[in-house]
Amino acid sequence: MIRVLTSESVNIGHPDKTCDVIADAILDEALRQDDQSQMAVECSIKNDKLFIYGEATTKAKINYNKIARQILKEIGYTNKFKIIKEISIQSPDIYQAVVKNELCANDQGMIYGYATNETREYMPLPIILAHKLMKQYEIYRRTTNYFYADAKCQVSVEYLNDKPNKINTILLSASHSKSITYKDIETKLRINVILPVIREYNRLIENTEYIINPSGMFTIWGSFGDSGCVGRKIVVDTYGGVGRVGGGCFSSKNATKVDRAGAYYARYVAKNIVANNFADRCEIQVSYGIGMSKPISMDINTFNTEKVPLEKIYKYVEKKFDFSPNNIIKELDLLRPQYKQTACYGHFGRNEFSWEKIK
Repeated sequence: MIRVLTSESVNIGHPDKTCDVIADAILDEALRQDDQSQMAVECSIKNDKLFIYGEATTKAKINYNKIARQILKEIGYTNKFKIIKEISIQSPDIYQAVVKNELCANDQGMIYGYATNETREYMPLPIILAHKLMKQYEIYRRTTNYFYADAKCQVSVEYLNDKPNKINTILLSASHSKSITYKDIETKLRINVILPVIREYNRLIENTEYIINPSGMFTIWGSFGDSGCVGRKIVVDTYGGVGRVGGGCFSSKNATKVDRAGAYYARYVAKNIVANNFADRCEIQVSYGIGMSKPISMDINTFNTEKVPLEKIYKYVEKKFDFSPNNIIKELDLLRPQYKQTACYGHFGRNEFSWEKIK
């Protein structure tokens, strides 16, 4: 059976991603000063205005404006932003439900983890390739005066019998100076961004179509071309639409929020199931209730690719892994500052993170 799957990634100058990075930089600063911080401080951006809002129960003294302005400068904005803040402490009703003798879930909800052996990262090929293209674009654009931080790409991969067969299409859109011609844009991005990435996948390149800046012009970028908000790129952040997501975003949330920590742990377990050759693919769903120290339910789906009986996989998970928020935080070391680097180019498939290790 032949099917085509498509995933996208966006660069740090995309206004949604800019907000994710700022929110996670704020979280890191809170954890740097107080690792017990309960944080959910988000932001939105439009034109020259940045809105920072949410809840923070922390002993940390956070200079929100300084953090935000520094990141905006790093991205490449040269204008001055007006920053508007609305921040309160976490609801005492929520706090008393979470902070007990044993840390409990901060909210109800279901989360998913996914892994596949089709790439060495145990991730679907379309999303891994899209992220690699955006990382390469970020490296390249900083060496030029022609390209800016706002960019996105989309990769379509043909599967034959559930295995990658060829890369059908690579679509790349990048913001740019008015002084560069479309021909030069196309040539420079193909040579300096696309070709260095796809060399690794030469066996899958067969009549691949390359589409570069199909809009024709992309000179107005970032918050001046679009609005942005934390948490609007959850499919980009996870599995590119191949594995399911629970609906809750990651950025801005500390580790008692199971939207984030639970999803990290579910990925960790799914990856271990595949890496230990119990199955070619695995998706795990786990559900939680606010104030509860154990999950309500768990489902493991191997899409009929299991190498051992499902009962054995369930027993392996039960014996080796503990989905309680308290254990997740300890086992994955989630109280330390590390979240700004997760906010762009995906939260999974990157070996620098503890939830990617293999037992």
